[in-house]
Amino acid sequence: MAEPRILVSTSPGERRVALWRDGALQAAFVERPALPDGVGDIHLTRVTARVPALSGVFVMMEGEVGGFLPDAQGGEGVTEGTSLPLRVTRAAQGGKGPRLSATGVPKDLPRDGPPRLLRRGPDAALRLAAAHPAAPVISDHPGEAARLRAALGTPRVQLLPRPAFDEAVEAEFDLLAAAEVPLPGGGRLLVHPTPALTALDVDTGAAAGRDSGAHRAVNAAALAEAARQIRLRHLAGPILLDLAGGSAKSRADLLPALRRAAGPDSLLRVVGLTGLGLMEMVRTRVYPPLHEVLGQPLSPLTHGLAALRRAAREAAARPAAALALRAHPKVLAALRGLPGALEDFAAGAAHPISLISDPTLAPGEDVIEDQPAHAG
Repeated sequence: MAEPRILVSTSPGERRVALWRDGALQAAFVERPALPDGVGDIHLTRVTARVPALSGVFVMMEGEVGGFLPDAQGGEGVTEGTSLPLRVTRAAQGGKGPRLSATGVPKDLPRDGPPRLLRRGPDAALRLAAAHPAAPVISDHPGEAARLRAALGTPRVQLLPRPAFDEAVEAEFDLLAAAEVPLPGGGRLLVHPTPALTALDVDTGAAAGRDSGAHRAVNAAALAEAARQIRLRHLAGPILLDLAGGSAKSRADLLPALRRAAGPDSLLRVVGLTGLGLMEMVRTRVYPPLHEVLGQPLSPLTHGLAALRRAAREAAARPAAALALRAHPKVLAALRGLPGALEDFAAGAAHPISLISDPTLAPGEDVIEDQPAHAG
């Protein structure tokens, strides 16, 4: 097996990071630097309330952001008003604030004063670099390459004159944003996150009318792909997998295969088979699931950042061109509301991009065009 590569694709307002090995995606992150997930950050916090029913305390972070400190992670015995330096162990997600811990926090950090950020945690590229110390880090942005070289050393970081993601990687990231994943043999895996749990459904598709062997092959492929998609999408909490057909016994016989597929993911645990014959799993929550980052359906901001990425590549190919983005008003409002996105584009191009509101275009139908002669 070849050594993996860490690919860092940087575009205005966004950073996408992939762990790529042997032609397959092993890990994926989509980060908006202006909206960090905060995992690994260390904050000076203030305890605001004890909640015996939850076995922990609520704390206040910088900007009046609330978080939760379990008793088992250092909250036992602390009282309201106490100031504590704490590390974020789970990002805010699913409408709940971040979870924190006193474990692993350096002893010399401040313990008085207003709540504030004390230290940023590593981003995805640095986390992957630490987990795979032999993997080269490949960036397509001079500023990002310089940042990574300062942290990892110059020899390890390669700067490409072309996009870090080729067509194969781009296709994998497009698939992660979709609600269905094709399976070998003509089937598909449907991914349906809800506030309470994530439901995965196997549809045999073209294999439905064929022999039972083809049917079993689709289910077998679904087990491996389900475990992979759960990991890549950062799905967490309760997860139910509904295979296509089969008796309760035949499904139970497939549990060992699911456990083998889930083995590489230390956060994922296969619980067993429910009374309805659904495969039950649970995964520890750490990073925001991709459907919350990207939106489901895709948010106006996700559409806008994808358009800026296309525009940045067009500007690189035609440096003298002054470009405009024609898009739905919600897309443009989302871009204007994300600090740094439009400034990032202007910093990397000869001309800032002109924004043209067009309510006739649905989000995702954005058009990159040359600026009108009268545009500023």
